[in-house]
Amino acid sequence: MKLSVLKESETGETRVALVPKSISKLKKIGIDVIIEKGAGEKAAFKDEDYIAAGGELANSFSDAIKRADIVVKINPPTSEQISELGPEKVWISQLFHRLNDSLIDALSATGVSAFSLDAMPRISRAQSMDVLSSQSNLSGYKAVISGADNLGKIFPMLMTAAGTVTPAKVLIFGVGVAGLQAIATAKRLGAVVEATDVRPECKEQTESLGAKFISVEDDGVKTEGGYAKEVTEDYLQKQKEAVNKSLANADLVITTALVQGAKAPILISREQIELMKNGSVIVDMAVAKGGNTALSKPDEIVVHKGVKIVGVSNFPAQIPTNASELLSRNIDTFLSHLVTDGSFNWDFEDEITKGTLIINNQKLSS
Repeated sequence: MKLSVLKESETGETRVALVPKSISKLKKIGIDVIIEKGAGEKAAFKDEDYIAAGGELANSFSDAIKRADIVVKINPPTSEQISELGPEKVWISQLFHRLNDSLIDALSATGVSAFSLDAMPRISRAQSMDVLSSQSNLSGYKAVISGADNLGKIFPMLMTAAGTVTPAKVLIFGVGVAGLQAIATAKRLGAVVEATDVRPECKEQTESLGAKFISVEDDGVKTEGGYAKEVTEDYLQKQKEAVNKSLANADLVITTALVQGAKAPILISREQIELMKNGSVIVDMAVAKGGNTALSKPDEIVVHKGVKIVGVSNFPAQIPTNASELLSRNIDTFLSHLVTDGSFNWDFEDEITKGTLIINNQKLSS
C-alpha cells in the first residue's frame, strides 16, 4: 500500500503532515511513503531526510496522488488536488466538514473516501490521534508568547533599586487544551492569571494550575465532545457581567472559545473592549472561525482606543518543527488504527472510524 504526503499550499502554512520518523512505523503496518518534493522544508525536514528514512519522492502533487492509495495532508484539498482524485483513493486531512458543504460535495463527486482529522471523537482511545488537541496545546503556549511580545510591560513582579514592578494580569476565556496551556505558560512567566469557561467542571483544572476561576452560576450550557454546544443568551449576559471587572484590570486577554461545527462565539463586545486599559492586549485564538471579539481580524493587529487586538489564524505554523512532529504522531497512530498488514481494516461500528469517515466510497482492500 502506498501513502503520499502532499506539500501544504495555504498562505502562511509551514507544517507538514508526516515527518521522517513516522516512515519506519508505517512500513511495519505495510505502508510505503511517498513525499511531494519540498513538503517538509519549512518545518526543517529535508527531502534527503525522508529518503534516508525509507521514503520516496514525487515531483508534484499530481504525481504523488497518482502513485498513492492514501493521500495525506493537514489542510483541506485544493480544487486542483480534488481533480486528481478518484474512487480508488482514500483522502485524509482536516476537512471541517460541517462548515464546508461545497468541499464535501466536490470530494464526494470524485468517488473518493475521505477521513476528517478534525472530526476525531474526544474519547480516551483517540487522544493519541487528536490533531486538534496536539495543535491547540502548542497554540496556547504561543498565544501567551505573542501576547507578551505585544504588551508594553513584563509578566513577573520585579524588585529593583528604582522600585517594584507589579506582575501583569492575564485573563483567559476558555479552559480547554489551549486555555490550560495558556494558563500554565502565563503562570510560569510570573503573571497573575484568571480564567473563565462556560463549563463549571473547568474550575478544578484552572485552580490546579494556580489561577483563579471566574464562576457563573447558570444551567444554560450544553456541551458535546468537550466543546460548548449551546449557550443561552442569559448565560452570556451573566458571564459578561462577571468578567467585566477582570477585563477592565487585565493587561493581557486570551480568547480560545470554539463551538464545534459553528462560528466562534463573540465573547468580548466593542463596549467591553472600551472598558480595557490603554496599552492592554487581546490575543484572539478563534479568529480563523470568526473570532471571539467584535473587532478581531484574521492575521491582523487592530488597535481600538489604545487596546491591541491580535488575530492569528495559525499559531502552530509559527512552531512548525514541533507542530509537525506532533501531527505526524497523531496521523501515524490513526493509520495504524485503519490499516493492518497493508490492507484497510475498517470497523464501521468503531467510534473512531465512524466519527472520522465523512465520505465512504472505498472497498475494504487495497
